Amino acid sequence: MTDWQDMVVGDRMAVDSEFASRVDDSQFTRQEWGLIMTATTFEIRNPEDETAATIVADTSELEGMMPQIEEVSQMDPMSQQGGGSGSDGGVVDSILGALGLGDDGDTDQEKVQAAERLVAAYADELQAHLEAEGRWDDVRAAAAENE
Repeated sequence: MTDWQDMVVGDRMAVDSEFASRVDDSQFTRQEWGLIMTATTFEIRNPEDETAATIVADTSELEGMMPQIEEVSQMDPMSQQGGGSGSDGGVVDSILGALGLGDDGDTDQEKVQAAERLVAAYADELQAHLEAEGRWDDVRAAAAENE
């Protein structure tokens, strides 16, 4: 039995490289993204069903990682990359937060939701990559064996 996640290490590296521009265009820095990915695990739902099988992200640990992500964000507010609009963790928001004048927890929940959306897009990209490389059926079969 081979763990499907071991099978996709090289594929994850390729997707990481391809996905870097999405991270750059997001409200997260690369350091924050690294923490987000540390708090995320991936699973294959319905691996035995060729048409229903899909890679999904388990982000249940993400909310617990938010204090560290916020800390990284506030340590270097000038490193905020990407755009977005409104209250997305930019320099002004970091200063307001440091002064205790920012949103009372709303930003954390918004950040969690933004991170969940980005991680879901990553999972979709990983599955699309595996399909394009002709590896999806093998990976899916390995996941089905380990259920």
